[in-house]
Amino acid sequence: MKEVHAEVITIGDEILFGQITDTNTQWLGSELSLLGIKVTRKSSVGDRYEEIQTILNEAAQRADLVILTGGLGPTNDDITKKVLADFLGQSLIRNEEVLSDVTAFFVSRGREVSDVNKGQALIPEGAVALRNQYGTAPGTWVIREQVVFISLPGVPHEMKGIMRDHGLPAIKKHFQTPFILHQIIRTAGIGESMLAEQIKDWEEALPAFLSLAYLPSFSSVKLRLTGMHDDQQLLKQEMDRQVQLLLPLIGNKHFYAATDINLEEHIGILLKATGQTLSLAESCTGGYLQHLITSVPGSSAYFKGGIVSYSNDIKEQELHVPKTLLEQKGAVSTKVAEAMATGILRKYKTSYALSITGIAGPDGGTKDKPVGFVCMAFASATGQLYSKTFQFGKERDTNIKVSASVALNLLRLGIEGKL
Repeated sequence: MKEVHAEVITIGDEILFGQITDTNTQWLGSELSLLGIKVTRKSSVGDRYEEIQTILNEAAQRADLVILTGGLGPTNDDITKKVLADFLGQSLIRNEEVLSDVTAFFVSRGREVSDVNKGQALIPEGAVALRNQYGTAPGTWVIREQVVFISLPGVPHEMKGIMRDHGLPAIKKHFQTPFILHQIIRTAGIGESMLAEQIKDWEEALPAFLSLAYLPSFSSVKLRLTGMHDDQQLLKQEMDRQVQLLLPLIGNKHFYAATDINLEEHIGILLKATGQTLSLAESCTGGYLQHLITSVPGSSAYFKGGIVSYSNDIKEQELHVPKTLLEQKGAVSTKVAEAMATGILRKYKTSYALSITGIAGPDGGTKDKPVGFVCMAFASATGQLYSKTFQFGKERDTNIKVSASVALNLLRLGIEGKL
């Protein structure tokens, strides 16, 4: 079965000027991949007639499906419909169903429909209107020389609504696509290059209809195994077989989930399953770790609370870190991290506790403890105590985020009994 290739074109000066972020392309790519359609190129172009014409001509030579977003508003700078109609060699004509939708939209809000608003009902002759129940600009579907062109509003919730209601079902019906499966493998505590080396032989031996993508983030690498085949049962069987071969190669210290959940969600599942609780003591991360933990719905079931002990006084008063220890070892040390962890554990009477202390930067570093030097400790109510030092980079915001991500993995390993 022939692969179906798609291109996505975002239109609007505001995207090129960085005034808004293009989230449409990401969403479309994800949704199309679930239908077995491969996005091979994405482009952004300003509100310029000649430039849009050029990119339409180029896309028509390469793709089976071309999706345009943006430039469908009622103002003079919204020229996508005009350019598309000229490209198709057609006139813009009024669609009565769309006019009815536009009229109903304004009447329901107690507003009068202007001539400018009525202009939203103009679409290229021969095009099918993809009616918009979320705004006033309709989408359109038209075929030119076997290439499908879909034009959509740039407003994300309107674009998504039209695609869910009309676009995606029409695409699925029009194109014959192979079955597609995605399998996510979540790993932590291992870098992308090391992981790639570790599973190199397995990856090289994958069947041609399976492919692997590495999606790294702070202290975590998500693997996405994708399969496309005409035989759905064969595809599922081979996907399952390959995952079973892969997991031992990654190792249980680095693999944590065969579903697309992040570390804070995974930790929540572990704690909920056993009825255990957590407390946190932070210094250099300033509460960012607590933010990640509490970003998970239902975290109140296991997270009792935390303290941001940014100053030594608070470390002493709230966490009972001995003043002599702070003076002898310094606030950024494994011994102080251990004292912070045991202090918060006892204070809140939790099953587990984790602490972070470090030098986020850009100032405060020394020769022995440069910017990016971070200490962490894990403590449990059963008496386990583990600490470790890390050396990160020189950029403050990155150090905070990396520290919190690494700490989550340390916490996971402690809860799973893998430290």
